[in-house]
Amino acid sequence: MKLALASTLTMAVVLTGCSIPTAPTAVSSLNGIFTEPVGRSGATRITNGSHVSLGIVYSQNTQANRAYLQDYQANAGTGFGQSLLVQPIHDAYVATSNPDLAVDWIKASLQRQFGSVTVYPDMQRLKAARPDVVAIVDTRSQLITSRSSDIKADVSADFYDSHFNYIGTAQGHDARALSPVWADFKRSEEIVADINEQQNVQVRALQKFDQSLSNLLTSPTSNVSMNTERTSVFK
Repeated sequence: MKLALASTLTMAVVLTGCSIPTAPTAVSSLNGIFTEPVGRSGATRITNGSHVSLGIVYSQNTQANRAYLQDYQANAGTGFGQSLLVQPIHDAYVATSNPDLAVDWIKASLQRQFGSVTVYPDMQRLKAARPDVVAIVDTRSQLITSRSSDIKADVSADFYDSHFNYIGTAQGHDARALSPVWADFKRSEEIVADINEQQNVQVRALQKFDQSLSNLLTSPTSNVSMNTERTSVFK
């Protein structure tokens, strides 16, 4: 009886994993944002505080990542995954793929540092609003699929002055390589624990972002290199 239950569980996990989408291919965080070369700001620090307005634009990666996580949630637990046998596994997939975790966390972190933080749908509307400081927020995730149990999270905010010259970057990254969640020797509790690690990776990346942001806002930026092209950790 136990052998039959384990086999059924393994099949359910495999079928659940097969329906889950893979992470989109990452592009430069500036892709589609600026239409001309970005200069280096003469500012040695990023101005912040209660009197400073910050305007945010989400990169193409961030928009694609949110759509990916929404799709991941919608597809997690289809087929056998809806049965009572694997309900905890289905619930874990859904709970660990919150599409708004990264953007809400980053926005809250920035709100603690600036007087006002506004998200704009595109650069045209941001330029019209003329905030004191600009941030391009870039978020990327790679979650568990039927083919890979490698988990990654990469978040960043590139800061620019009111003339759209680059000042500096706050960023956070975390990753874990797990054994396949569909391995037939794993109990359901172990599978759920592995899936839950998806959220832990995302949270650790965001905690590292917070530390990077704190360092960036309290240290001179004169030694920060130009960030017109970031090397993707997902390549």
